[in-house]
Amino acid sequence: MFHTVKGRADKFSAVLRQVSISQKARGKLTIECDELWSFVFSKENKFYVWLAIDRKTREIVGCYIGDRSRASAKKLWASRPAVSRQCAVAYTDFWVSYEKVIPSKRHRAVGKETGQTNHVERLNNTLRQRISRLVQKSLPFSKNVKNHIEAIWYFIHDYNAQLAQA
Repeated sequence: MFHTVKGRADKFSAVLRQVSISQKARGKLTIECDELWSFVFSKENKFYVWLAIDRKTREIVGCYIGDRSRASAKKLWASRPAVSRQCAVAYTDFWVSYEKVIPSKRHRAVGKETGQTNHVERLNNTLRQRISRLVQKSLPFSKNVKNHIEAIWYFIHDYNAQLAQA
């Protein structure tokens, strides 16, 4: 466990900002996409964690951390492997940025009541439980953008590695 600021900085310094995913068998691929609100230093300095997960394996297959714009949605879509961008069906909420970025034949905008985005919503809760800086009303919060982003990426790599071992 890292107990010093330098120890935490060393822990995060080499974190790759790209998702490493397992090989997928050819066939139907379904992903769920959502964004999670967070902040750095003050609640006015908003950051969104954009996530895409494989519904079948629960693996995080795409991630981007930025604002809540169409450009960020585009970067989430681009963060996914090319093969999944071409063949996956993506379920999202009705946020307009998804509609503009994800090709219409690959996109299904659905309400929460359908249950089609339950897995990614559950992952958002897991992120809030395991990364204290993402809890909306708590004492620990990020004071530095780089550390905020690195902590999230560290979790993502650890999460996917645990899924691969299971």
